[in-house]
Amino acid sequence: MNRDQMIEELSKIVGKENVLFSETDLLLYGYDASLFKAKPDCIVLPNSTEEVSQIVKFAHREKIPIVARGSGTNLSGGTIPARGGIVIHFSRMNRVLEIDIKNQRAVVEPGVFTLTLKNQLARYGYVYQPDPASERVSTFGGNFGENSGGPHCLKYGVTTNHVLGAEIVLPDGEIIWVGGKALDHPGYDLTGLLVGSEGTLGIATKLVLRIVPKPEAVKTMLAIYNSLEDAGRTVSAIIAEGIVPATLEMLDRLTIKAVEESIHAGFPLDAEAVLLIEIDGLKDGMERLAERIIEICKENRAREVKAARTEEERAQLWAGRKGAFGAVARLRPNYLVCDGTVPRTKLPEVLTRVMEVGKKYNLPIANVFHAGDGNLHPLILFDERNEEELKKVHLAGSEILKICAEAGGTISGEHGIGTEKKKEMFFVFTPKDISAMRKVKRAFDPEDLFNPGKVLPEVQT
Repeated sequence: MNRDQMIEELSKIVGKENVLFSETDLLLYGYDASLFKAKPDCIVLPNSTEEVSQIVKFAHREKIPIVARGSGTNLSGGTIPARGGIVIHFSRMNRVLEIDIKNQRAVVEPGVFTLTLKNQLARYGYVYQPDPASERVSTFGGNFGENSGGPHCLKYGVTTNHVLGAEIVLPDGEIIWVGGKALDHPGYDLTGLLVGSEGTLGIATKLVLRIVPKPEAVKTMLAIYNSLEDAGRTVSAIIAEGIVPATLEMLDRLTIKAVEESIHAGFPLDAEAVLLIEIDGLKDGMERLAERIIEICKENRAREVKAARTEEERAQLWAGRKGAFGAVARLRPNYLVCDGTVPRTKLPEVLTRVMEVGKKYNLPIANVFHAGDGNLHPLILFDERNEEELKKVHLAGSEILKICAEAGGTISGEHGIGTEKKKEMFFVFTPKDISAMRKVKRAFDPEDLFNPGKVLPEVQT
């Protein structure tokens, strides 16, 4: 089927105004926050699950690839239309359908921004805990596909711990429900399978989410270090004490410089690292817990620990952390975000090796990451106009992920595999493991039409 016929058929489903196909549109929807680019044949903006189903049925009949997409904040090339075809963009399906305080549930469409729901919940004194740094623009469909985390994942878990059910359009266009408002559904845990599947098995059109009351009290502290290794050791020491903070975030000297030039969060420019530590829960005992954390920081050679005294000071510290990725863009035109996870006790050793990789390839690396659960985010800085430098970036990124795997970790904590890390899957899985995953993919999508070319590398037989 030629493109004009495709556009005509899709226009019958969603209306001509909701099918985009100009050269500018194709360029705009051909990239995300990764280093990869590819052009779709057209972009479709559905307004309902039924329209999504009809689009998918048409694509299935005509054997046209489909990529589901939200804001395009994906960092691993997961929303790149690698084989062309149709991009289904969910900006029109952006409604919060229900907030059920009595049952502590919310129901949303995939195009809802994460922060939009949080703002609506705030008036009830409730919160949705996963908080990706891109929550202002990241959508729930993307969070579902990537199993996104965020700073609060240490205490509260990632997206899969907060999605209880979903309405799903399968690759043949059939609409099903998995999970729901109730807990402990019988049968196969298809919700668990689909969360984090990066749009390769099904497209979520409604999500049932767990919401919880806001904590009674919150205390936020900034620990300042003259050594990256000392900051890393502090993380393990706090957890070993039996304390589980809501967040334990680390920023290194290069990131601090970028943040202060951009946001002025109050991070000291002469520090080698800072830890952003937040505890929450009941007001009783909060001060004693904070005092013990401060003691542990000082036992591990923190030169100073500051506590936010007001909500404004707390917000400023968090603005520095959540704005770090954007701020780093001041240092070089481009960066590659690695997303490896290691056991907490390995953090000092792995951080040292990461910086050695930067020296080996003569590439600056900024570190800002979820230290509490060992989820590293080395940002390798470069200029994509320099082809030689671009080659070195990919080599350095792969080497860092191998270091994480060798330390007993893995190659992604929350950003997914997408296009970028397919070959690195062999760092943590055997060919037999990959073959088993491919059987699951074929069971759901035998024609390989949903987000083809992502996640799973080819296995030589």
